[in-house]
Amino acid sequence: MANLIILILALVFWGFTSAYSLPFVVFHGIGDKCTNSGLKSFTNLLSKWSGSKGHCIEIGNGAGDSWFMPFTKQTEIACEQVKNISALSHGYNIVGFSQGNILGRAVIEFCEGAPKVNNFVSLGGPHAGIASIPFCGSGGFCILVDYLIKLGVYSKYVQEHLAPAGYIKIPTGINQYMKGCKFLPQLNNEYKDHKNAVYTKRFASLQNLVLIMFEDDKVLVPKETSWFGYFSDGSRDKVLPAQETTLYQEDWIGLRSLDEAGRVQYINVSGGHLEISNIDIKKYIVPYLERSASRYRLSI
Repeated sequence: MANLIILILALVFWGFTSAYSLPFVVFHGIGDKCTNSGLKSFTNLLSKWSGSKGHCIEIGNGAGDSWFMPFTKQTEIACEQVKNISALSHGYNIVGFSQGNILGRAVIEFCEGAPKVNNFVSLGGPHAGIASIPFCGSGGFCILVDYLIKLGVYSKYVQEHLAPAGYIKIPTGINQYMKGCKFLPQLNNEYKDHKNAVYTKRFASLQNLVLIMFEDDKVLVPKETSWFGYFSDGSRDKVLPAQETTLYQEDWIGLRSLDEAGRVQYINVSGGHLEISNIDIKKYIVPYLERSASRYRLSI
């Protein structure tokens, strides 16, 4: 009788856990916001195809704050949001778009007490930095952006008032970058005298890291930053693949550890920045969001 009760309980328990599906969160790119129809449609499409619930994480007013709120503040807000969404408490996956990947990584590395991130799918992320401000165009925002750039990208004022300045890495000005840039050197664990092992451990704990680069990307300079590749110090011409960078070779953030364990996918798709087909979405994104196998096993 006792064994029968245990068996029934196990079957009920299995019924709940086997259908368990990790939710995912979306971090949008610069100038975008969660309420935009395109982003809402994309999130809903991923949910439909994967069977997993998607949550778009908004920072402040979205478009404006994505340009002008410093990343230290954006990270604080994002950290609190993921901790306050109860559906994420057992773990979740991240899908990042462009600049949103910097925020997603910051949540993984910096957010104390946050739920575990299992899979991180990065579309066109400026992970190793970019050598110029992303194209803005015209209008009031862009006039202000141009004004801030002229003040000096590594000045205290610009670092505090222009979000992309936090990951601008001028390859011919590495000393200035290390002294003045207030976000990416910390995120990439670049400071020589104080490496943070916690950041490395957290990033290396990912089950899968999917790095998607766009073949005709003209927004990210260089496009290889999507794979953690970057210009050689002092050069604007020679681009090092990720495996030849010091970040990778000395395993500053755990990228080499992930790669050697077979948990990094380097994906190259045709098209410009963030232009991805439904075929490639189903092939390279959806499998990492699909319904999970049972999270628990009960011995009887």
